[in-house]
Amino acid sequence: MRKRILGALLCLAMLIGLLPLQAGAELPEVDAPAAILMDAATGTVLFEKNADDPLPLASVTKVMTLLLVMEALNSGKISMDDMVTASDFACSKGGSQVYLEPGEQMSMDEMLKSVVVASANDCATALAEHVAGSESAFVELMNKRAGELGMINTHFINCTGLDDEEEAREHLSTARDIAIMSRELLKHDTIRNYTTIWMDTVRGGEFGLSNTNKLVRFYEGATGLKTGYTSHAGHCLSASAKRDGIELIAVVLHCESSTQRFETAKQLLNYGFANYALVTPDLDKSPAPVRVKLGQAPSVQAVLEDAAPILIDKGLQAQVTRKVTIESSITAPVKAGQKLGLLTICAGDQVLAEIPLVAKKNVEKRTWWQLTVGYLKAYCFG
Repeated sequence: MRKRILGALLCLAMLIGLLPLQAGAELPEVDAPAAILMDAATGTVLFEKNADDPLPLASVTKVMTLLLVMEALNSGKISMDDMVTASDFACSKGGSQVYLEPGEQMSMDEMLKSVVVASANDCATALAEHVAGSESAFVELMNKRAGELGMINTHFINCTGLDDEEEAREHLSTARDIAIMSRELLKHDTIRNYTTIWMDTVRGGEFGLSNTNKLVRFYEGATGLKTGYTSHAGHCLSASAKRDGIELIAVVLHCESSTQRFETAKQLLNYGFANYALVTPDLDKSPAPVRVKLGQAPSVQAVLEDAAPILIDKGLQAQVTRKVTIESSITAPVKAGQKLGLLTICAGDQVLAEIPLVAKKNVEKRTWWQLTVGYLKAYCFG
């Protein structure tokens, strides 16, 4: 019971942190059944509609599949040098595919390319088996990771999003949860090497790939991410784009047509880029080192405790100012991370953030012997 209560409190805290930031502009009218717009850097929700309604998500599922593959690559569990072997089971998958043959081997690079660009179900399954040994074991990892990310309304049945079988009708997620896992995937910069491909080939140029995400070709700044369609799920999309240093994620679910999903995503992204901006809490210049009294070092450098960007109404961007207040001196011992000052970021009279300036490293206090020697040097030779 205690674990359940703690879990509920954690989820509530995450949801509160993702409440919409209201801009001055009127919110868009979105005709998609469910949608959300999220800032990738901060996780702030800028727009939502039925964002917590569990719905089928088709191949947008592969965002989680790709996330687990990227995390396995980063941990060293698998390697970009690996050759991935197609099993009979992987080759039996229907829907979008590159028509792997049982026993066929394909490089990790081409497998990823096939999943991201062509939404290949056979390659997604082969990658799942390569990471976890079987699709069922991989699905356990998918659901475990979803729980860790606070995706409280998501349940995965497979790694592809195929939902022809009755059991797969319980394969559900929400616009909010999809935005959360999309944001996590975008933290892996390497994925953009694939999600921004419009057309390419595999198998030595013999098999052509064309991106199912048309925004990659026709929307300025598009960085991904994943489309999905089944007759049960309708037309789904997790779209990401970056302009002027801000990256946004727009998720739309259960649209009636492919045109509707792309137009709705563009509408949401346009709204976000028109009304929001990121402020980087950097210092105009490094502050002078803080003098350390009785320290084994004469001074210590102050650095920002947190350099996370701040999302603001775009209309405030020109009014942003930064003010640094810092101690002139401090007495040893000094611990790394100890507060030495404050960076205050404002827009007019509005305080946007107050970020502590902290000691970069430890400075130990001088010993009695060091103090005595120092005193004698100053007295005798000063």
